[in-house]
Amino acid sequence: MTEIHKILHVEDDPDIREIAALALADLGGFEVLQCKGGREAIEKASDFVPDLIVLDVMMPGMSGFETLAALREQPGLSMTPAVFMTSKDISSEHQSEISTTAIGAIQKPFDPVALPDQLRDMVANAQDT
Repeated sequence: MTEIHKILHVEDDPDIREIAALALADLGGFEVLQCKGGREAIEKASDFVPDLIVLDVMMPGMSGFETLAALREQPGLSMTPAVFMTSKDISSEHQSEISTTAIGAIQKPFDPVALPDQLRDMVANAQDT
């Protein structure tokens, strides 16, 4: 089973980035690289080599889907599991794209205390299938 040590988190909202950083690094013990948008994530991801990619769906410039597609083209990231975070209803218009490109989605607002275990469980469940 692949363990998660490094998470690439892509989120345009600074408040959500701060809460997620506390949840993932302080509570979860992960090494976290946070990026404000898709272009920054694309520039930094290959040097960071994350075990998991967590992306906001709706971001200015590049959506989470566009960002993930570009990240998947980078060496070593084509099979990295991804989870979307969305303020939209997960069963909304993006459900089919989420289910075909990622191992799951987390609804915002999220529970910071539960977030690390949610992500671990999603990765473990994806590996079991």
